[in-house]
Amino acid sequence: MAAEEAASGAAHHGGGLAIDPMHQFRIETIFPFHIGGVDASFTNSALWMVIAGTLITLLTVAGMGKRSLVPGRIQSVAELSYEFVANMLRDNVGDAGKRFFPFVFTLFMFVLFTNMLGMVPYSFTVTSHIIVTFALAMFIFLGVTIVGFAVHGLHYFGLVVPKGVPVLMLPLLIVIETISYLTRPISLSVRLFANMMAGHTMLKVFAGFVIAMGYMGGFLPLAFMVAFTGLEILVAFLQAYVFAILTCIYLNDALHMH
Repeated sequence: MAAEEAASGAAHHGGGLAIDPMHQFRIETIFPFHIGGVDASFTNSALWMVIAGTLITLLTVAGMGKRSLVPGRIQSVAELSYEFVANMLRDNVGDAGKRFFPFVFTLFMFVLFTNMLGMVPYSFTVTSHIIVTFALAMFIFLGVTIVGFAVHGLHYFGLVVPKGVPVLMLPLLIVIETISYLTRPISLSVRLFANMMAGHTMLKVFAGFVIAMGYMGGFLPLAFMVAFTGLEILVAFLQAYVFAILTCIYLNDALHMH
């Protein structure tokens, strides 16, 4: 985040400058809307989801519209994104994963764009909220489980029964494998949420140091903030990649029970 953004969450107290690093995660209502007793208001979180979805649509439509033999910049980005996800599916799921390409591609692009848009000053990081990442993770978990039972029927329960294990150890290992399987949505969602929230909090804290220490004293935290911003951009991409590749691994388990 830029140092100017930190000023929006600042408040003066006794001549000093207090920075609230959590201000950037506050969900604010843009258009209030209620259905019965349910609050369905359009918030800043929903706005940035819409922006991410719009940008993804524009990229794919504009990138694949002309289909030039010598691709331009937008077409190159679209083709690279397509090949990246296609190779990820092929390497982790095999040919059976081709039918799930639209889902994995959409998932990867959505997480990537929401992560990257969160790096824009005065924006909102959708994936810094556990409710968003957990909803995505639960959708993946339920979808993969349905696919597993659709392909293997009740034999899918064999996923929690390791092969070649002594009978005496089976009860303990079944419990461990079952807990490991059921906690997938928790680990998947917390990993993304924690990384994005922690990184943006650190950026806001150092941005506050820059403002509080002035031009001379703030040089060191400013240099660190610039370097950390580059690292955070890398983390934003890596977290989208990890989210997508774990989805591919879960699909592979559901299809092949490895």
